[in-house]
Amino acid sequence: MPSNVALSSQSLSHVPNDVVVHVALFQNVKNAAFLRRQLLEGNADYVYAFIDATTIMSTTHLLAAVFRAVNDMTSSRLKSKNVHSEVVFSLSPNNNIAESFRRFGIVDESTSLCVVKIAQSSESRAEVIAEHLDQIIEGDSVDFNDENVARMTDMVRIRKIYKLPTRTREKGTHHPTKFTKGVEVSDDEVIVLGLMALRGAS
Repeated sequence: MPSNVALSSQSLSHVPNDVVVHVALFQNVKNAAFLRRQLLEGNADYVYAFIDATTIMSTTHLLAAVFRAVNDMTSSRLKSKNVHSEVVFSLSPNNNIAESFRRFGIVDESTSLCVVKIAQSSESRAEVIAEHLDQIIEGDSVDFNDENVARMTDMVRIRKIYKLPTRTREKGTHHPTKFTKGVEVSDDEVIVLGLMALRGAS
């Protein structure tokens, strides 16, 4: 029976070709407390990055964290338990690992989730991952795209986490900037991506 999960599977530039990133986006999640408990208990069947989607600004925001985590994994520079926990940590603007889990990771009250699975191409097929997520997550799967991510974003929360400056709503205050491969990102997102990239540099 086909899975109902809309799983986005992709390879990232500048990382080993056999590393595949799978991302699923869920809304109306009803069993976050159960999922979080599996993580805390170290259940090997729940080796994913479970991220509260309200803390994600865009697909670029999430994939920037994924890229850093994969790059640190391949360079043997992981600071946390595994590459999946490193994705959550990579969203953080500082080096406090425990705080990054509290801010970006799944909590009992989470109702929207970004779920990331990083695997070798020979390890897990997308169909198997999608079927497993369909079985364990009580929620509605939606496509992982900027429109759906934006509907879940809590900018008040994000501004507090990253200490973003307050912007007026006057016409002309939003100046999209070209990011990699022509992707447009907002002024706020430029700041966020910069903070993520600079974490640990000093």
